[in-house]
Amino acid sequence: MAASSNSSLSGSSVSSDPEDYQPPIWKSYLYRLQQEAPRPKRMTCPQEMETRPKYYGREFHGMLSRECADELLGGAEGAYLVRESQRQPGTHTLALRFGDQTLNYRLFYDGKHFVGEKRFETVHDLVTDGLITLYIETKAAEYIAKMTTNPIYEHLGYTSLLKDKMGHRLSRGRTEPRKVTFQREDSKITTSPLVRHSTLKDCPSEKQSSYDKIHNFKVHTFRGPHWCEYCANFMWGLIAQGVHCSDCGLNVHKQCSKLVPSDCQPDLRRIKKVFSCDLTTLVKAHNTTRPMVVDMCIKEIELRGLQSEGLYRVSGFSEHIEDVRLAFDRDGEKADISANVYNDINIIAGALKLYLRDLPIPVITFHVYSRFIQAAKIPNPDTRLEAIHEGLLQLPPAHYETLRYLMMHLKKVTMCEKDNFMNSENLGIVFGPTLMQPPEQNALATLNDMRHQKLIIQLLIENEDVLF
Repeated sequence: MAASSNSSLSGSSVSSDPEDYQPPIWKSYLYRLQQEAPRPKRMTCPQEMETRPKYYGREFHGMLSRECADELLGGAEGAYLVRESQRQPGTHTLALRFGDQTLNYRLFYDGKHFVGEKRFETVHDLVTDGLITLYIETKAAEYIAKMTTNPIYEHLGYTSLLKDKMGHRLSRGRTEPRKVTFQREDSKITTSPLVRHSTLKDCPSEKQSSYDKIHNFKVHTFRGPHWCEYCANFMWGLIAQGVHCSDCGLNVHKQCSKLVPSDCQPDLRRIKKVFSCDLTTLVKAHNTTRPMVVDMCIKEIELRGLQSEGLYRVSGFSEHIEDVRLAFDRDGEKADISANVYNDINIIAGALKLYLRDLPIPVITFHVYSRFIQAAKIPNPDTRLEAIHEGLLQLPPAHYETLRYLMMHLKKVTMCEKDNFMNSENLGIVFGPTLMQPPEQNALATLNDMRHQKLIIQLLIENEDVLF
């Protein structure tokens, strides 16, 4: 994309029609500075050094003092050499001329050359990138500090359009979490034992259910000139100039990534698989309220498997379960899991458990795990349910909706207990470790938490009509 000499955005209004989308005007100041940056000049050693490591070239000058290195560089801007340190023999230093002085950096090699976070194939590339960074940060320090104050991101037409469309589609199918309270009703004298009743009172939800998703940013090397899609400024450097969202393709400066809102709209073409994919990423990419694996497996199980003895407890053949996983990863919602292909319903049940178990973030997320474990320890039944409900309200919307739908299904499973011998306690044993995993994998803590995990799932199943 060609750089523009204009450093501000056009004041034209944003159209809701994608055909009318006008790209922003990229700011060229930092690009021009990169073009002006000093070029590296390798100062070669006139003689072969026996102590030269094999990963250095003729820029290695052996053991030199700082003063000798400074003299050899001769004051030429961008000139560099590598020397063995006199102060610490066996270590190597990059001596570089910039800003009328010689800068010395401890130089490392682990298959690639580096002095900081970035790693380079050659010392020459390292110096090239370093000179660009030094020059830009020297000339434009104040500009860089202020470049995020007037972002273009919220003015991008396609960003607003995608956000509106996604919100409209999801709002038609999702269930809003309800804020409820539980209280014991006053009981009159009766000949039967005291029975606890939960009274449901609807309150305004404190949690706005929206499928917000943070961007999956990773450091990225851009080939050719690239501009930040948050601040519209050039992303300078030779490698690792910024970060790239692997889910939606957004490219921004590393410092700008901290300011980008949680509005990632995953591109289905970038989602490589279904299993082991982040739950929110998958549902946003497919424009669904729940993962299609959950919907399709539950539909198949309720169609022909609710009366199956030991449902979810009895394992299907692992190789057939793996076939189902591969089918979903390959074909997505077109995967055929019907009885014609998998007659044993335990294979479908096993595939559903595998999907839930392999989520990178469990359905009951890491950040609310301890809240649920503490809730399970509360002796008073009503207070315990209130604590569990408060925990549910902290779940991301896609996780909440998936858990709600799964508990509705498991309630149906318990209603067929006389045939399948699976009550809420048995299902709690099966699904506790599947839906809940501690943030830190501590074997002793996990073992101690198992009974609490079981109780939480058991209570979610038994009270799904009240809790959700």
